[in-house]
Amino acid sequence: MDVMKFCLVLCVVVATTYARCNFPPRLWCSSKEIAKSCHVFQQCKEWNTPVQMAPPVNFTLYYESLCPDCKHFMTTMLYRVFQQIGHIMNLSLVPYGNARETKEGNHWKFECQHGKQECVGNVIETCAIRLVNNIPKVFGFIHCMEKSIKLPLHAAKQCAKMYPNIPLNKVLLCANGTQGNEWEHQMALQTQALQPPHQYVPWVTLNGIHTEEIQNEAEKDLLKLICDTYTGTKPSACHQKESIRRCQNK
Repeated sequence: MDVMKFCLVLCVVVATTYARCNFPPRLWCSSKEIAKSCHVFQQCKEWNTPVQMAPPVNFTLYYESLCPDCKHFMTTMLYRVFQQIGHIMNLSLVPYGNARETKEGNHWKFECQHGKQECVGNVIETCAIRLVNNIPKVFGFIHCMEKSIKLPLHAAKQCAKMYPNIPLNKVLLCANGTQGNEWEHQMALQTQALQPPHQYVPWVTLNGIHTEEIQNEAEKDLLKLICDTYTGTKPSACHQKESIRRCQNK
């Protein structure tokens, strides 16, 4: 029972009950005995039912920065769902996707499905994710970049103005240096370790598991998938639906 419903119930019984109840309304739910004497025991029982806590649902998105279908999933599905029920999610973002890497001396060279600019976007987002190290704080910035039609560097500069908690200078220094190169390599390793291997992006795992059923459910109604998976007391927003397409891994 929510606060409004509870207050309405109390208001209904006040007129007929308060004359027979020797306690003010603020004390009616303070004990079983008082609640019974004031004839609100059931209402107080519902109001005082503790919220069942549970571990958050682990959800990981493997994507690439310029993939149209990744952009669509992130900006129209994942971001909205995270805003609604992010408190029951442990979200991870892995910007690498269908890229390829080769070692040249002490440096990794990346080839991305949608060209060099996608590699730029991947490493900028990787640096932001790793430097901020807090998905709720960095996700708005990532979402802004993915929603933008500008080249990744220009998008990053524009989005950093909207999210001043993002240390843009450090992010760009990272993206152009050895740290960003190594961190993007770590994203590559994480993607390459997927079992089963990814065949397209966006590719998702739920509590570390990928199946076609999970993928389809995530694309169809991510909100419902997360809520159904969560074993604690369910949030109340689990209804909207949306579908996406995929960038094939060629």
